[in-house]
Amino acid sequence: MAVRRLAPPALQPKDFAFTKANAEWAKKQTEKYPAGRQQSAIIPLLWKAQEQHDGWLPEAAIRHCAEFLGMAHIRALEVATFYTMFNLEPVGKFHVQFCGTTPCRLRGAGALEKICKKRIGEQGHVTKDGMFSWVEVECLGACTNAPMVQINFDFYEDLDEKSFTKVLDDLAAGKTVKPGPQNGRQLSAPIGGPTTLTDKSIYEKR
Repeated sequence: MAVRRLAPPALQPKDFAFTKANAEWAKKQTEKYPAGRQQSAIIPLLWKAQEQHDGWLPEAAIRHCAEFLGMAHIRALEVATFYTMFNLEPVGKFHVQFCGTTPCRLRGAGALEKICKKRIGEQGHVTKDGMFSWVEVECLGACTNAPMVQINFDFYEDLDEKSFTKVLDDLAAGKTVKPGPQNGRQLSAPIGGPTTLTDKSIYEKR
């Protein structure tokens, strides 16, 4: 795994603190663990801090989470730099996680990657308007609906060049985009509806 480093000092805020609501939420997370094991809540606390801070984790937020749990700063930093779910540098308003694993590649993910590079730039780059950034990730668990991407908290599946471009266009225009399959099928069901056990005579005598 490549070395993951914090954003340069020029991008780092001087301080960070949970909002009142998030602090209460964080306290409830710690209460899930036995006495003396509250540090086990470090992952959900970092996740909440990232959510609060525009989708990325500055050093001040990592320190704040460590102090909230009474743990050494370095221990929280180890977690934040190990898991790629934590973004250590600023991301766009819409952060695209592009699945580049084999099932998606076999189903045309290469075309989606080209769109990301053409429209957004290289991985980790944020567009000038602050709207988009992207990164390649490992399997997101929606192989049946490949190729797919995750944008912020939503999955967009069964993509091709046209539908992926439309998703990006609509998000940029401030339109509401329905997550899930973009080819009209329901979840992972066959396109066009059921294809087996459709003969009603099978059930007439039951």
